[in-house]
Amino acid sequence: MSTRLMMASDERGNLVTEPLLITFDDAVAIISVNDAPYNRMTLDFVDQLEAQVDELARNDKVRAVVITAEGLDNFSVGMNLKQLAGGIEQAGDPNVFFDRRLRLTAAIENMGKPWIATLFGYCLGAGLELPLGCHFRLAAEEGAQIGLPEMDLGSVPAWGGSARLSKCVGRDHALDMILRGKKVTGPEALSIGLVHEVWPLNELKQRAMDLAHELAAQPAAAVKGVMNVVVGSEDRNLEALLKAERAAVLNTFGTADQQEGMLAFLEKRKPVFNKR
Repeated sequence: MSTRLMMASDERGNLVTEPLLITFDDAVAIISVNDAPYNRMTLDFVDQLEAQVDELARNDKVRAVVITAEGLDNFSVGMNLKQLAGGIEQAGDPNVFFDRRLRLTAAIENMGKPWIATLFGYCLGAGLELPLGCHFRLAAEEGAQIGLPEMDLGSVPAWGGSARLSKCVGRDHALDMILRGKKVTGPEALSIGLVHEVWPLNELKQRAMDLAHELAAQPAAAVKGVMNVVVGSEDRNLEALLKAERAAVLNTFGTADQQEGMLAFLEKRKPVFNKR
């Protein structure tokens, strides 16, 4: 199954570039920011990403998602700041405008399907905040500049960046990055726990795909159950987490994947899940 959204026509029939591309590789969906070389996250991009997130959540054939960007220059320099005032005016209230973005990131985080983000070139503002809502982050070994530079604009992160970054790397590293407008490289991001792996730039996207296929091959119900326990676990007490874990265990009992896993163990072979 393969779909690619690239061009559309405006009301005058002129071709315009779509802000978001989506392709499918078996059980993996690949979403790309399509505004190379800077890959700004425009208002239209947010609209389309929100629609795709809703669709992917309902699509049982998709079991993992990679979010990346066109080209190899930058993942994203963040929101198109020229659209900020107009976006807030259209929303009618700054809270409405920013709440929508927080809901979008939360929808990714709580989908129950793993999302993998590729960080290369500039990954600034929303270009880091969106990956912070993903479950795996892979960075380029060379050339990545990752940060939340809103302080340089006299403001603070607005897509949940300060909250998620502090949960991800701890208070000290988060304050160091945000208050100083500091950008870190891929290896530096790995050293503070901001990313899971670093790879040469020319291998990064393929490694993300390999990881996505690995995760998509795991039993879908079990993956969702574990993610329901672990995602947001720092905000729940042990009793609530144990209850969620028990529900996840019971939800896998008697499933085709559980039976396949048990049979594969007895037959000393690798299980093949999600065959239904």
